[in-house]
Amino acid sequence: MRGMSDTPQPKFLGANSPLPASPEQAELDYVPNPRKGELYLVRFAAPEFTSLCPVTGQPDFAHLVIDYAPGDTIVESKSLKLFLGSFRNHNGFHEDVTVGIGRRLFDEMQPRWLRIGGYWYPRGGIPIDVFWQSDAPPPALWLPDQGVSPYRGRG
Repeated sequence: MRGMSDTPQPKFLGANSPLPASPEQAELDYVPNPRKGELYLVRFAAPEFTSLCPVTGQPDFAHLVIDYAPGDTIVESKSLKLFLGSFRNHNGFHEDVTVGIGRRLFDEMQPRWLRIGGYWYPRGGIPIDVFWQSDAPPPALWLPDQGVSPYRGRG
């Protein structure tokens, strides 16, 4: 894990960092949890997330909300921003993109718990919302609503 043993400081923080060409090429930095042992929730919201439809190549837009209870590490936010930005030219179904982001973060960071809500804007008149979590949340974890209303069109 970068940030723990490879280098003492995150690779991207404070550096001029180009957007990775693909999610596979994107590196995520993890740093030691400054409150190791505490049960708390971290939330990242990406209200302007984009990827490409794997069939038409047209852009797909989503509001992503990532919640996690840290274990030994936390994800460095600039590396997360670059990782999410790398999907801009990535072809993927909503389900694959949403679950893939959650799974990669969970597998690499190894938090106590993680969930992701992918609130995708309509294509062909149907909004698709995709939700994934690693397991049941830990007891006593304050878990606020993700705060994204279901799509209501012009209503």
